[in-house]
Amino acid sequence: MEKKIIATENAPAAIGPYSQAVRVNGLVFVSGQLPVDPATGAFAGADIAAQTRQSLTNLRNILEAAGLTLAHVVKTTVLLKDIGDFAAMNAVYAEFFPEESPARAAFQVAALPKDALVEIEAVAAE
Repeated sequence: MEKKIIATENAPAAIGPYSQAVRVNGLVFVSGQLPVDPATGAFAGADIAAQTRQSLTNLRNILEAAGLTLAHVVKTTVLLKDIGDFAAMNAVYAEFFPEESPARAAFQVAALPKDALVEIEAVAAE
């Protein structure tokens, strides 16, 4: 097994002992992306639409650092602070995955780091 760490300054740095993404055996595993703007270190906005857009932008930027696009994504997991935000999150999500959407799971969780409204992780295939 050959494992390669993927990192970019175009997404927030890891806030713990993990990598932004790891490539292994033709797959890229992207860690959960919070809605942090890497230029400012702050959340991109206070509502679910702005936060979803930033989380997915971070995810896309990490994939680009790996030489991939969102079209390579085969599975995502969306963690929501409030499942009541599902429809608004889904509307933004559809902008990023307009065709042949990946498989997905979405959950409401008790809390997210930094009190974010959303966190999104992904698996992409080369």
